[in-house]
Amino acid sequence: MALQQGYYQSQSQRPQATAHLAQTMSLLGLNSQELNQEIEAALAENPALELVEGRHCPGCGRSLRPGAYCPTCNSASGLDEEPLVFVAPSDSSYSAGSGQGLSEEIPNADTEDLPSYVLRQIAPDLEPNELEIAARLLTSLNEDGLLTADLQAEARYSMVPVTTVESITDLIRHADPIGVGALNPTQALLTQLEVLADEAPDSELCARTIQEGMAFLSKRHYGELAQLLGTSKKVAEEIADFITSNLNPYPARAYWGNQRTATNEAPATYQRPDLIIREQQGTDSGRLVVEVTWPLRGLLRVNPLFQEALKEAPGDKAEQWKIDLEQASLLIKCLAQRNHTIVRLMQILAVVQRDYIMAGNAHIKPLTRSSLADELGVHESTISRAVSGKSVQLPNNKIVPLSQFFDRSLHIRTALKEIIKDEPEQKPLSDTKLAKLLAKEGYKIARRTVAKYRNMEGILPAHLRKATAN
Repeated sequence: MALQQGYYQSQSQRPQATAHLAQTMSLLGLNSQELNQEIEAALAENPALELVEGRHCPGCGRSLRPGAYCPTCNSASGLDEEPLVFVAPSDSSYSAGSGQGLSEEIPNADTEDLPSYVLRQIAPDLEPNELEIAARLLTSLNEDGLLTADLQAEARYSMVPVTTVESITDLIRHADPIGVGALNPTQALLTQLEVLADEAPDSELCARTIQEGMAFLSKRHYGELAQLLGTSKKVAEEIADFITSNLNPYPARAYWGNQRTATNEAPATYQRPDLIIREQQGTDSGRLVVEVTWPLRGLLRVNPLFQEALKEAPGDKAEQWKIDLEQASLLIKCLAQRNHTIVRLMQILAVVQRDYIMAGNAHIKPLTRSSLADELGVHESTISRAVSGKSVQLPNNKIVPLSQFFDRSLHIRTALKEIIKDEPEQKPLSDTKLAKLLAKEGYKIARRTVAKYRNMEGILPAHLRKATAN
């Protein structure tokens, strides 16, 4: 009998536990503005919920003086080097009208599609009627960055010679990313080779390999490739290595990827951060204080008068009132769990990325969501939800996406920008030379990766930087 009772009890608890988890995960993925809307909607719909005006600790509910934080709910130990992390009431030190909270400068390309990005580059070299042709051609790019338009049909439609359309496509192919707008992968590779001819071991043999020997190259049959080219196997291997390391038949995938399209991450500018990091005032310890912003001006709780009224509820309303009470209690529990998860997350991030927080992008440490999930003992998706769409105000008042704390290439891209900033104006550095200079600084990455990072930062390739300088 006891066994049966325990079984039925566990069965009845399971839906409640599932609902708790589902709602917690849903709330965890919301930023403070979205969370405020969610809670306001619940307050309007559920009479069992109540918002008590005043300044209260979002965790334990105790009343707080202006500017004070709860002494029992913050997460720091007595060690000065550990960050102080807590959920702050709505009237925290941030003020949207005070000039604080400068948004991170993110390149315009983050919200610019590939056709617009290419058209912006070539527009100064085109006549008005040619600009219209280029715009139409670029709308026919496929996901690989290859042109699917019929050039003769475009010439007839625009009433211009085919040679005019071909000259426009040639201009497109030499924009960034190099090879975009090619009619096929071979043409894309040859265009990239043309630009990188000075860096190729033998540009003529590379071109022959692209046109005749790709089957040997893809299978790594370097002996057969050497016979085709009439050269040694060593030279064939050098050519193969150059092509595979520096060229790509699908320009949009290799150089564009998801970097220039709109994403679901935090937006480029923020009205109010979800987290505020500052140094603790009045001490020499340099302890970081992390405020997890609570969107409500007051304490959310179950209405005690509603609980009392439930005991004498009319028969036709008793069931609905009971549901309202359960939903109110569940929401409050899920909000507490959400806050607890974000506090635990920031406890670790504030320690691991302290140098980045205090000294800037060049000091960020490589960190993955997976490793952090293992340390916290949660699923990786929980970390992803906690990070998604949220922003952080750093001690210098700059606001950045929380996801930037996991950007494993940020320090390399920062070094890359510094190198390009100091390059000779009339002789910009090629991606190959940039890769070599980065290697000297301890960042051993391929030329193709340099091109990818350069695109992420909105920096043109060397030949276009030179044209811009002139």
